Amino acid sequence: MLNFFKEELVNAEQTVAFGGRLSAACEQPVCIYLHGDLGAGKTTLSRGFIQGLGHIGNVKSPTYTLVEPYQLADWQVYHFDLYRLGDPEELEFMGIRDYFNATSHCLVEWPERGEGVLPSPDIDLTLRYVDQQRVVELQANTEVGQRVLNKL
Repeated sequence: MLNFFKEELVNAEQTVAFGGRLSAACEQPVCIYLHGDLGAGKTTLSRGFIQGLGHIGNVKSPTYTLVEPYQLADWQVYHFDLYRLGDPEELEFMGIRDYFNATSHCLVEWPERGEGVLPSPDIDLTLRYVDQQRVVELQANTEVGQRVLNKL
């Protein structure tokens, strides 16, 4: 079983395309934690993921809203950005547990800010720069995550 995956992404277009491939590999609800420095491409990858599931239009960063919901034909996608989260307990007030359900994919940027409140991820995804390109690394933490990685 494949529980680790790594790929080089030359530019933003490849990052978006990889997000689309990742979403196509998700045949059941999945929780993905997105790790990486500011500007590493987390939102760019999320755009590809969400558009890969059929969303037409802009995918904006939920930096100020904490979550952007996308209602698609077969799925709900919740894109979280917890960078500006003051206290993980704020997530309880917004009903965080309701977002993680049997019909939703959840993408969580800056998950360490919600530690202790967020559910465990199926996949930890890390984006980082190496020279002039990005490297994406995925670590499967569950059987669901392993099935996704096996399809990439």
